[in-house]
Amino acid sequence: MGKILRNKWFKFSIILIITLLMIIWIGNYWLLLGLPILFDLYISKKVHWTFWKKKGIKKQSTTVEWIDAIIFAVVAATIIRMFFIEAYTIPTSSMEKSMLVGDYLFVSKVAYGPKMPNTPLSFPFAHHTLPGTKSTNSYSELIKRPYKRLGGFGEVKLNDVVVFNFPAGDTVWVGNTQTDIYSLLRFHSSHFRNEDKQKQNKIQSNSYYNKMAYQLLESKAEIKIRPVDKRENYIKRCVALPGDELTFRDGQLFVNGKALDNPEELQFNYIVETNGTAINPRKLDELNIAKADRKKRNSNTYILPLSIPKVEILKKFNNVASITRVLSPKGKREDVFPFSPNYNWNRDNFGPIVMPKKGESMEITTDNLPLYERIIRTYEGNKLEVINDQIHINNKPVTSYTFKMDYYWMMGDNRHMSADSRYWGFVPEDHIVGKASFIWLSLDKDKSFFNKIRWDRFFKSVK
Repeated sequence: MGKILRNKWFKFSIILIITLLMIIWIGNYWLLLGLPILFDLYISKKVHWTFWKKKGIKKQSTTVEWIDAIIFAVVAATIIRMFFIEAYTIPTSSMEKSMLVGDYLFVSKVAYGPKMPNTPLSFPFAHHTLPGTKSTNSYSELIKRPYKRLGGFGEVKLNDVVVFNFPAGDTVWVGNTQTDIYSLLRFHSSHFRNEDKQKQNKIQSNSYYNKMAYQLLESKAEIKIRPVDKRENYIKRCVALPGDELTFRDGQLFVNGKALDNPEELQFNYIVETNGTAINPRKLDELNIAKADRKKRNSNTYILPLSIPKVEILKKFNNVASITRVLSPKGKREDVFPFSPNYNWNRDNFGPIVMPKKGESMEITTDNLPLYERIIRTYEGNKLEVINDQIHINNKPVTSYTFKMDYYWMMGDNRHMSADSRYWGFVPEDHIVGKASFIWLSLDKDKSFFNKIRWDRFFKSVK
């Protein structure tokens, strides 16, 4: 048996079968031109492909063996990361308590089929910025590839926890990539219309968005345009599929008129009033409420993100007088998608809104154009104009539009502390990366040493 395994023709046959299967899966038959290289590597050996090794010597130096092992590891890990599975970290509280800040999980690329890279020329294991730098691209756009997804085990389903490229991350402010630049520009246009600098400085002088918008537009900050596959990765739950009609009423989601089952650990912000004494911080630790999420209005009023089970536990505290859920009433307009005065929507009440579906046509009017404008212009690359209340796409007057891709609606389980589709709209199919599979490590940033490890979350599946 050992003799067969060492036989060069046996090795070549196994590698050839694997390579052919990969080429069929990828669907690029130009790769067949590389088969003679495989034949030479295993059979004819006319070309010295492994140039870092000394030819004709079986026992290489330790340095060469290390180089050989590193090259193999980089190639193997890159293939696994690109086509099969990738590690991801939960950076924010948007999915709590279903997932916690500090959860390390694996994302399955084959669940929906892996995307082929738009920018294949890139530094291994770096997403968009070279390690050790703040703004140097880790990729080159000399070669740009159109969107293509390989076959997978299935499609995105309702309530799947999905990792995707941030749709509003096509344009970023270098050095502050976590800030949504479109939100800053909207804030600027609505608050800084007056050219009087003194008045500008007085407007919400302590506001985060005020400072960021002013700095962005006055300091000539460096702006970058990123391809789809190099935008920030986000993780949310899919709550509407292509063709679905979504409505959000008083914090309850309805899909096609039917109430959507809520995740077990769904959270909202609650106002917690005490009798004047503080809540024991250790009790809040036991409820897994991160220190960064504990807000206090005054000595006896807290604003806390809570699930229903946590509310019931807090109600039993002797010093808790009342617990009231924060709710934006219907008709109160907030800065949510589609950012139009025609839509009095807010984070707890919006819709109905229909998810675009590939190949289906929809009537487009000046009334509903704000909902689909970014899709038509940005995601699907059309020229869009409104001339005398008539919509023109690619210089032709239209009354309907046929979508080229499927679109999804993504929301965090922490409803009041999640930057999700309510704030930037639809997620195109070419932004979908994969499905969250299982947690392999979880670290609590508020604790130290071995107490940081959340042992009960090891190898926990994501639901």
